[in-house]
Amino acid sequence: MNLAIDIGNTAVKWATFEGGVLAHSSVCPLGAAASPDWVEELNGMPIGQAMVCASGSDALVEQLSKSFTFHLSLFTSATPLPIRLDYKTPATLGADRVADACGAWALHKGENCLVIDAGTCITVDFLDREGTYHGGAIMPGLRMNLQALHTFTAKLPLIEIEPGRKAPVLGRSTEESIVAGTLGATLLALAGYVALYRQKCPSLRVLLTGGDAPLLAQGAEAGWEQVPLLSLIGLNEIMEMKNEK
Repeated sequence: MNLAIDIGNTAVKWATFEGGVLAHSSVCPLGAAASPDWVEELNGMPIGQAMVCASGSDALVEQLSKSFTFHLSLFTSATPLPIRLDYKTPATLGADRVADACGAWALHKGENCLVIDAGTCITVDFLDREGTYHGGAIMPGLRMNLQALHTFTAKLPLIEIEPGRKAPVLGRSTEESIVAGTLGATLLALAGYVALYRQKCPSLRVLLTGGDAPLLAQGAEAGWEQVPLLSLIGLNEIMEMKNEK
């Protein structure tokens, strides 16, 4: 059994895989990830390989490594990959972005993929049909935009956008205007990126993942594929590649 863990800035996702098939998965807040109950649950499983990627707390990785009864491998820029990186600064490339790309490769080998990961930041990354990762874009996430409007102005409130809420083109209240300028503008920006990539790759497959994916899904273009555990699928693909060697 393989265990994949993705430590983000606000939450931790994990999943187990048996024979390449997803067996169990869960998400917990970052502060609860080292709880005795959670560690005990994983220690009670027949884990053969375990890998973690961390865009969030490095201290948590160290703590978990000491708490688990099995070896926990850290995904780094030196980890062998099932894809090729065509990126100027691979040592600074976020582990979650690479794991997402490996997940896209695991699900759709031989296809051009654009991965949109809507987390604390939103990343847009391109993987071609040959399995080469070319990089992409990083932009502020929805909650970062909402927090910025509240923090750097005197009167704009801090609001929450619930899943399923549509972004108005015309905001007729302050709250509606904020939703239009954050959710609406983000969807327009992402649709623009997709359109640009489709000019060169008409058969482009678009994958949507990340904690805020449900907020974007309502207004996303038809055909975007939601894959909540894409980074974990990618980590499992990396571990499976190690088994094949």
